[in-house]
Amino acid sequence: MNSAHATEATPQDGSNPILFINFNQDFTSLSMGSKYGYKLYTVNSVDNLEKIYDNASETTDVCIVERLFSSSLVAIVSTNAPRKLKVCHFKKGTEICNYSYSNTILAVKLNRLRLVVVLEESLYIHNIKDMKVLHTIRDTPPNRDGICALSVNNNDVSFLAYPGSTLVGEVQIFDITNLKAVMTIPAHDSPLAALTFDSSGTKLATASERGTVIRVFSIPDGQRLFELRRGMKRCVRISSLAFSTDSVFLCASSNTETVHIYKLIDPGQEKNAVAATEDGSTWMGYFNKVLTTSANYLPTQVSSVLNQGRDFATVKLPVSGTRNVCAIVSMQKLLRVVVAGYNGYLYIYNLDAQEGGDCSLIRQHSVLQNQSDDMEQGATATHEPDQAGESPDSNKYQHLPTTSIQIEASASHNIVDDKLS
Repeated sequence: MNSAHATEATPQDGSNPILFINFNQDFTSLSMGSKYGYKLYTVNSVDNLEKIYDNASETTDVCIVERLFSSSLVAIVSTNAPRKLKVCHFKKGTEICNYSYSNTILAVKLNRLRLVVVLEESLYIHNIKDMKVLHTIRDTPPNRDGICALSVNNNDVSFLAYPGSTLVGEVQIFDITNLKAVMTIPAHDSPLAALTFDSSGTKLATASERGTVIRVFSIPDGQRLFELRRGMKRCVRISSLAFSTDSVFLCASSNTETVHIYKLIDPGQEKNAVAATEDGSTWMGYFNKVLTTSANYLPTQVSSVLNQGRDFATVKLPVSGTRNVCAIVSMQKLLRVVVAGYNGYLYIYNLDAQEGGDCSLIRQHSVLQNQSDDMEQGATATHEPDQAGESPDSNKYQHLPTTSIQIEASASHNIVDDKLS
């Protein structure tokens, strides 16, 4: 998953106050930062976009707002104080603590174990329970866009991925559980543009600034699993990558009107499927056999292109040139592609998991006015009710003092309970 900032190919004028938009770690919630504050929405229904929280201008010019799963914990950065991170309990409307850094905060990533703050040439790894700084990765290559990915799996080990070069698409993999470097992946010939882990933390998808090829690697060994071609007609800036929960699908959005969805078929299964039709009884079987045989005699670069996976399905957005974030979610037991953009709309498309093809737009919602803008009138926003098993509950932080900390210091109180979800 990659957040979309209001820079690069994002048209901004006086009528569009959006500064940041992103989904949470499991794509069940949408966060929007704007000139007037921030809002949180629940993304679990086609017909309704339910507003969970609106901070009503308590903090203005919010350029980063990241929610930890479905908990009440949010991390906030404002352009009024771009070096300061605030950790808040939004249901109580209270600030738990804040940290100040030496430079502008470019990105914040959270999972149930760690909180990572990305600066241009360093990364700070905090313990999510008490916000102590556990480790600092210094002197990284300049990362002006704050590109990074944090695995959200609940296994024993979680990983952080970030660019290792400004000249080529080199990915550094860091074990944030045991606080040690793991490996370097030479992913692309051009600098990186986007990174994301799957829900299990065992796959990493990467895209470069050229935007023509997306690659998927296994983690932690760094083996290339898939090479997926977006297109050759034009180079684009891929801003968002996201796996489906089961890691079967991967979607990619850019500054164009097309969102590409790939089906990640295991190479062994794909070969078996092709072999079943290669008996010459059908035209397609004959064609596949000729193509496979010919690839063995072609130059390596040409053969590589022939072996690249093509998109399984596509989404055509009503607008282009607007930066956005995409996700593949299950809504009402059906797969949907959801796209949130800086034009202020959340688009919902059907995805045919068997046939693929063109995805049909079934709903769009305004994230600025929280009103539905297509076939039917949307529901009025309400506060999210407490759900069974959700933590922290409404009383979790009421006795915790607000703490302001410079980055060299560390907090001593317990901020997040072990049962945080």
